[in-house]
Amino acid sequence: MILHHQFTEMAKKYGSKNAIIDRTRESEVAYSKALIAALILSKRFSKFPEKNIGVMVPTSAGAMLSVIGLLMTGKTPAMINYSTGAAGNCAYAQEKCGFETIITSRALLEKIKCDLLPGMICLEDIMDEIKIGEKLSAALRSKLPLNMLINTFEKTEIDDNAVILFTSGSEKEPKAVQLTHKNIGSNLEAIMKAFPLSAEDTILSILPLFHVFGVNTNFWLPLTQGMTAVTYANPLDYKTIPKLIKEYQVTMITGTPIFFSGYLRESTEGDFASIRFAVAGADKTPDSLREGYLKKHNLDLLEGYGATETSPVVSVNRPDRNRPGSIGEPLDGVQVRITDVETGKALGPNQEGKILVKGDLVMKGYYDDLEETSLHIRDGWYDTGDMGVLDNDGYLWHRGRLKRFVKIGGEMVSLVRTESVLQKLLPSHIDCCVVDVPDAKKGAKLAVAVTKKVDEKAIIKELGKDLPPIAIPSTFVVLDELPKMGTGKADFRTATKLVRDKLHKG
Repeated sequence: MILHHQFTEMAKKYGSKNAIIDRTRESEVAYSKALIAALILSKRFSKFPEKNIGVMVPTSAGAMLSVIGLLMTGKTPAMINYSTGAAGNCAYAQEKCGFETIITSRALLEKIKCDLLPGMICLEDIMDEIKIGEKLSAALRSKLPLNMLINTFEKTEIDDNAVILFTSGSEKEPKAVQLTHKNIGSNLEAIMKAFPLSAEDTILSILPLFHVFGVNTNFWLPLTQGMTAVTYANPLDYKTIPKLIKEYQVTMITGTPIFFSGYLRESTEGDFASIRFAVAGADKTPDSLREGYLKKHNLDLLEGYGATETSPVVSVNRPDRNRPGSIGEPLDGVQVRITDVETGKALGPNQEGKILVKGDLVMKGYYDDLEETSLHIRDGWYDTGDMGVLDNDGYLWHRGRLKRFVKIGGEMVSLVRTESVLQKLLPSHIDCCVVDVPDAKKGAKLAVAVTKKVDEKAIIKELGKDLPPIAIPSTFVVLDELPKMGTGKADFRTATKLVRDKLHKG
């Protein structure tokens, strides 16, 4: 699947139907108008000299049509995270991927208090400069027969880059992930086999497009299948989003557990009545959150698993095959192998080890970084750096990042396992994060960051019923809030630093 070709086919097929309902700019964009706008932008973007072009625009019609316009003219969008340190992220992306031009939004720059940096071009200025002749030319071009219109685009191969995304940097310096049309396209086709979706569905597009989960499920999924995307640029607006679901009769929503927790808290009965599929990913889904959606909205919150490097969806629970607590069965065409951490030997069912993934969904590689690529991909198998188990029925169970295991007294202890037990004991309004801190005797010990003061002795006693002594935290540290990435994932690196700093200061 060549992504922008597939969008063009849908635009020709569904002309007057809404492709995007943009609640940030309060506009509705029909497929035919979206195609014309993308053609206008592609003509403008063709003048940029670079192959790679930065894009830093919130989730909106402008962001989606800019990406499509870039692909039509043979350029690769490099999506830049604006939620944390936008100026630094821009400079990093420019240097890493060898470009100067960044398409952005003046409204965004004002909101995040970021100066107009060298190379930045604002969408508002581009739109103001468009002349009537350009609009007429694009409108006429859009009327060409499908194959003839596609032949006017810059030639694209299935293995060409469709996007460059940067890893979160929650553990170390971000890497630039190259995802091709084959990577994302194969993942979309597998998702469509896993879920009975059609052009009649409406997707709530709230995830940032600098995150792979947003690029795939909130952008390309609806626009390559003839669906309608309802865009809203702030997934943290917990009060508004349930209202949007009800207003537009949204049928599918994807998000992180943190986002879903906020929507559950602020929603009222009936807000989710139109939802056919609610899929959580990017972080572990607590049992209490699943139970909350079932009780309040009679809705199964389906948990899935993926990575930026896998386009992203590796596995997911389906409506008819849902095993709560697992991260589902691998998608069609996706191979998953569990290997021993020390030897790399393939393990059998119910044996815990590293999760490796193979298939068309696996990235081309890290941009300009052969060393990191060769460390993570061997013989086509991508090493996720996650620990997991495949059960007898082929369901995958996530045990946490290998880097979220810590060796204490010679034994490997899972911070995620301690977290999952702890979450069941804490009130729902208290967030927690388990980290490791230095210990003179054992080398390391566990500590917990919590957002409210708790009865530590009582909780430690309860933890002892489910966890061995080595996996029970001895210290609780209160933080105003847990640090998060812009995608809603917990920022473990920052949380660990904050806890260690507080303990060091006494």
